[in-house]
Amino acid sequence: MANLKIQGMLVDCFTRTTRASTITVGEGKILEIKPLPDQEIHSDLPFILPGFIDSHIHIESSMLVPAEFARLAVVHGTIATISDPHEIANVCGMDGVKFMIENSRATPFKFYFGAPSCVPATLFETAGASLDASAVEKLLDLPEIKYLSEMMNFPGALQGDPEVLKKIEAARKRGKPVDGHAPGLRGEAAITYINRGISTDHECFTAEEALEKLQYGMKILIREGSAAKNFEALIPLLRTHPHEIMFCSDDKHPDSLVDGHINQLCARAVAKGINVYDVIRAACINPHIHYKLETGLLKVGDPADFILVKDLVSFQVLETWIDGICVASIGKSLLEPAPAPSARINFFHCSIKEMDEFKIPATGGVYELPVIEAMDGQLVTGKLNAKPLLSDGCWVSDTAEDVLKIVVVNRYFEAPVAKAFIRNFGLKSGALASSVAHDSHNIVAVGVDDESICKAVNMIIATEGGISCVNDNIEMLLPLPVAGLMSFEDGYLVAQQYTLIDKEAKSAGSSLSAPFMTLSFMALLVIPHLKLSDKGLFDGDDFKLIDTALS
Repeated sequence: MANLKIQGMLVDCFTRTTRASTITVGEGKILEIKPLPDQEIHSDLPFILPGFIDSHIHIESSMLVPAEFARLAVVHGTIATISDPHEIANVCGMDGVKFMIENSRATPFKFYFGAPSCVPATLFETAGASLDASAVEKLLDLPEIKYLSEMMNFPGALQGDPEVLKKIEAARKRGKPVDGHAPGLRGEAAITYINRGISTDHECFTAEEALEKLQYGMKILIREGSAAKNFEALIPLLRTHPHEIMFCSDDKHPDSLVDGHINQLCARAVAKGINVYDVIRAACINPHIHYKLETGLLKVGDPADFILVKDLVSFQVLETWIDGICVASIGKSLLEPAPAPSARINFFHCSIKEMDEFKIPATGGVYELPVIEAMDGQLVTGKLNAKPLLSDGCWVSDTAEDVLKIVVVNRYFEAPVAKAFIRNFGLKSGALASSVAHDSHNIVAVGVDDESICKAVNMIIATEGGISCVNDNIEMLLPLPVAGLMSFEDGYLVAQQYTLIDKEAKSAGSSLSAPFMTLSFMALLVIPHLKLSDKGLFDGDDFKLIDTALS
């Protein structure tokens, strides 16, 4: 195959210069970079940058398998991800991680996976698998595994839990970094956590917290996903700490992936007056250095991984190249869909539920109950006390006060339904349910009445995974047969289906910007303050289940 020559304004973040150049590409590498003669320079030359890297994402949250995620992401100039397969590992264990690696091989996109450090995430929920230190060591020995995934068990790290320390030490011995997860951890506790060898955090929700962790030696990931959005709070830190900041999405639903990715964060950062070289460094260079990636940095001999953008303001991507292959051009993905394998991977062993299983008898003379307070754009929740409606001797949803019933159904074996109440979902009719329920991925549902909740839950049980919406006479389901988390379907089709069911959830009254994404985090025990697992209400501050009158 003949060598290719590509002309453009080459942006060099190391010398902080931009110059008209010709790049010669052959055999997947950059063979030569030459300045363009003055007479050949013209005003409409595109800008050439290294490809964007998402420095922390759970591919499963896109509801797409890796090969389909790649098809959508390359359109926006993303050429690699630091991918934590924690979600599928909590359902299917080692087999789940190996599935992600195998599927990723169907595309030239560069997926770099982590060894999940917390499966299960806590002892206060039921997961489908467990990965001990021995299993984590085996994963860390795989060449596709570049790091130890986010250490969510920060209490274990702080207390010196032997199993936690073994996992961290296994990564350290192999020269692989350890990702952190410590929302709100400050002072001496943060220092102890970081000194265990933990190098990043993507959970900071205030600049003060992030600055403190930066001063203790951490790298900070600015997260802007479909639910958790910390860009506005943290982006000023890029001005003062350009070598320690990265961009990530963490969790991104398919509709928002169609709209954009890391390119959007670059445009927003530049619009705030942040130096463009620092912005590109955060989006392209810092993840490469921190995780020791094999991505190209626009140097001779590097893999030919780069993007052409219209300008350094909008970051409109014109072309995306990976290993010398053009994988996207003018908004169109050039990657072919990967064929679905003959065998599915899943773990779903619960039976259809009866409506009575969702009732909450009003016993014990309780007049106020603990209520989860959902917060739009955040994973943290509030902790309230409120009085739901009393009807026929049972506590029921109160749509007037926006105090709705929330349930978690164990999908791995038959067990009683966990029940509680939540505020700020805003539903006026029907129910929403999802088998995407971080971290253990049992079925979580919110609704205004037991009939709707039961119907929404049973739709998911019948198809062994998905998200559902019941609203009056309308019943909608997006099936997710891959571990109850992902679809093998065309990514753009899944995005369309998701957009329709999201619209229906909002028609039912939800005022949340991403109702299903928010719902998926209401069982995430490692984020404070109050959550619901299949075992009951959980206080994230005291890190324990709490006794309530709910049964």
